[in-house]
Amino acid sequence: MALINQAVDALNLNKKLPKVITPTVHSVIDYAMIGTFILMGALFWKNNRRASIAAFGCAAAETTNVLLTDFPGGVTDVISFETHGRIDGALAGATASLPNLLGFGDEPEAKYFRIQGLSIGAVTGMTEFTAKDRESVSSAA
Repeated sequence: MALINQAVDALNLNKKLPKVITPTVHSVIDYAMIGTFILMGALFWKNNRRASIAAFGCAAAETTNVLLTDFPGGVTDVISFETHGRIDGALAGATASLPNLLGFGDEPEAKYFRIQGLSIGAVTGMTEFTAKDRESVSSAA
C-alpha cells in the first residue's frame, strides 16, 4: 500500500489525469464496481472466506457512498459529490490494502483487490467532481 501511495504522490495523478468522466457516468461505473464486488464475493466464498468477506465489505462501503451522494444515481443528498470523490479515494487505498490487512496478500485473490483499488483510483482521478471541472469539460465539447 505504501508503494501505491508513493507512486500516486510522485506522479500527482489526481492533477494530471484528464477530467473526462461526468457524474452520470461515474454513477454507472460505481454501480458496476458494486456488482463486481458482489460477484467476486460470491465466487471467493468457497475457497477464501477472508477475500469473500472483504469483497462484500467493499460492496457495502461503495453502495453506502453511492446511495448517500447528491448526484445522478444517488438516493439522498446527505453528502456532496465532491465529498463522494474524497471517500472514493480512501476506498481505493483501502481496497488495495485489504489483502495484506486480512492476511491473504500472497494468495491469488489479492490481485483482484489490488486491481480494483487501482481502478477506483483511476476513475476517481478522471472524474469531474467540482462544478469548475464540469464547466471546462462542457465548454471543450
